[in-house]
Amino acid sequence: MKALTWQGKRDVRVEEVPDPRIEAPTDAIVKITSTAICGSDLHLYEVLGPYLKPGDVLGHEPMGIVEEVGSEVTGLKPGDRVVVPFNIACGRCWMCERQLYAQCETTQVTSEGKGAALFGYTSLYGSVPGGQAEYLRVPQAQFGPIKVPETGADERYLYLSDILPTAWQAVKYADTPPGGTLAVFGLGPVGQFCARIGRHLGAGRVIGLDLVPERLELARRHGIEVLDVRELSDVAGALIDLVDGRGPDAVIDAVGMEAHGSPVGKLAHAAVGLLPDKVARTMTDRAGMDRLSVLHAAVKGVRRGGTVSVSGVYGGEADPMPLMEMFDRGVQLRMGQCHVRRWTDEILPLLARDDDPLGVEDLRTHRVPLSRAPQAYEMFQKKEDGCIKVVLEP
Repeated sequence: MKALTWQGKRDVRVEEVPDPRIEAPTDAIVKITSTAICGSDLHLYEVLGPYLKPGDVLGHEPMGIVEEVGSEVTGLKPGDRVVVPFNIACGRCWMCERQLYAQCETTQVTSEGKGAALFGYTSLYGSVPGGQAEYLRVPQAQFGPIKVPETGADERYLYLSDILPTAWQAVKYADTPPGGTLAVFGLGPVGQFCARIGRHLGAGRVIGLDLVPERLELARRHGIEVLDVRELSDVAGALIDLVDGRGPDAVIDAVGMEAHGSPVGKLAHAAVGLLPDKVARTMTDRAGMDRLSVLHAAVKGVRRGGTVSVSGVYGGEADPMPLMEMFDRGVQLRMGQCHVRRWTDEILPLLARDDDPLGVEDLRTHRVPLSRAPQAYEMFQKKEDGCIKVVLEP
């Protein structure tokens, strides 16, 4: 089959790789009909290369049609249309019983000290072949795949794989009081959904912050108040002034480790990228440094006693945080990998509605064949051609 493979920094290629097969009785094989490029895939394109090897198949936002199931998979049959969550969970261990599916003890990558295995996401998370391919082997298929209606565009349901439940969890963690104010840093795909979900779940005012004109305009189209951070010298101060002189009730950081405006973190990323993989892995694990401008602005801009919810991916272990200010202001901080299946039953009925309340069919800007995935990665990373969300068609 054809699949998108990692070959080096900013070097991904579509190659012929072996077809997946059933390896365990809880496996399924899914023929992919749509698969998306995620913002966190760009971390593999740039920062997390030391944890990849040439030929690794990328991608963790897939959906398709079940082709084959293992003997212990009773809830699926060939022909079912499914979305595949990006994290792999068994549904029955101690963590899964508590709906902490991103920490599944059956698939935890204990050798790396990490949580549940992920599709297409480095040796840190199990080196499981990803879904930017024609076919995908799905472990723990007795629990993971989400059956969706046979009709309707793929993009009505595709985002259940990651970004839609990730945004839903971020908003739930933010815990904005009814009628309160929510600010969302970063209006990429997750941030767009955070802003829309915030309004849907009862925030009286939602403010989105970004520096990309197309992202600002898309949010504005969905009734979100926007701030162009290029026009602000003090982002946190502007938020405080804008919301009653005290700041929003909750702030979501939907940006993560590669935030603009963090020159020291950017230099650290570049320096580590020049090291041999073994040394780079050690440096990233022990002394990794993120670009923290957004997280610091979120912490400083939320009101006293407010909540900062982090959905953007961070990877550093040596990140300085303003703990005295956080303590003094009583800031609550919630974060973590999304527990996808915890939220999908709440979201799925909204996707079946004709009025599309979350605007899932107004996010994708580019749909291209899998063969053009390398060009799509470059376009997405450089934010060219108004690119906000790319869907690949195998």
